[in-house]
Amino acid sequence: MVRHFGMFQFKSDIRPDQIEHCFSQMKGMIGKIPGLLAMEHGPYESTEGLNDGFTHGFIMTFDTAANRDAYLPHPEHERVRQIVVPCLERVVVFDFAV
Repeated sequence: MVRHFGMFQFKSDIRPDQIEHCFSQMKGMIGKIPGLLAMEHGPYESTEGLNDGFTHGFIMTFDTAANRDAYLPHPEHERVRQIVVPCLERVVVFDFAV
């Protein structure tokens, strides 16, 4: 399995309902993109203060690295990117195998 982990810093003028819309669109890719098994997300929830301005995180689980690779150019992923990316100030994505 491959975990596709990301952190978002939303632009300051993005409303909470827009943030939720972004994540609902991302979660909606399950069942439309082969091998995308699960997606979890949430806001930063620590008093540690090491988030460097990132406000939300997500983890997607793919069954194989090949399906993760196929997800990147997939038309559904491209459609969702057009919704999410304009709302972001910064993004970091990191993948690892488990």
